[in-house]
Amino acid sequence: MSAPPFSPAEARAARLRLGMTPAQAAAAMAQLGLDRPPEAVQAWEAGTHAPSEPELLALADALWCPVAVLMAVRPATLREHRLARGFTAERLALRIGMDPYAYARAEAEHRWAGTDHQTLLLADALGLPSEDLLDLLDRDGELVGLLRQAVEGRWKAHAAHLAFLVQADERRVARALKALHREYTRFDERYMGHLVARNDDARLREIAAERAAWLRSLPDRFRSLTAADGAG
Repeated sequence: MSAPPFSPAEARAARLRLGMTPAQAAAAMAQLGLDRPPEAVQAWEAGTHAPSEPELLALADALWCPVAVLMAVRPATLREHRLARGFTAERLALRIGMDPYAYARAEAEHRWAGTDHQTLLLADALGLPSEDLLDLLDRDGELVGLLRQAVEGRWKAHAAHLAFLVQADERRVARALKALHREYTRFDERYMGHLVARNDDARLREIAAERAAWLRSLPDRFRSLTAADGAG
């Protein structure tokens, strides 16, 4: 899973507001059950490393700061809305009465399979009107479909629609799609190469599994590329 959105500047500002050193921030995180060295806090603030989900949540608690402030983005996905409210995936799943594995899969695959009651509970937990949540879930599903079509076929034809959908510059989206299309093509080339070489089925299954995992992470990978491109 890709790292969550994180603002090094906001993290540093939150720590300084409390008059804490990186060592004190790390000690506060350790008291919350997540042991990290002061160097980790310094690396996050320097932007050389990004915290994982558990690290982001623990850091926000240690700094008495809303997670949304440390993320410094307007939540655009189910995962980002969850993090902004300070939930782990497991805690949110239990709150809405959903199997944690099923919830994690829905987030990863951007396909919601919850009942109407679970959807209402989800909207309440995330502080969203039901209609806004349904729009978010539908938009995530549309994004997945368009990205699959783009990487598997003519990516240029989808750049404008995707740029409108995610409200990003079309040139940035086009560069991200071009990179993703190249990555996907490499899977096909590797698979066909092993097929022609008549390698064993185990190796073919391994490549197919890698491609399936890559496709599941496609929306996060797409957003990561557009964000990185914009930062450059």
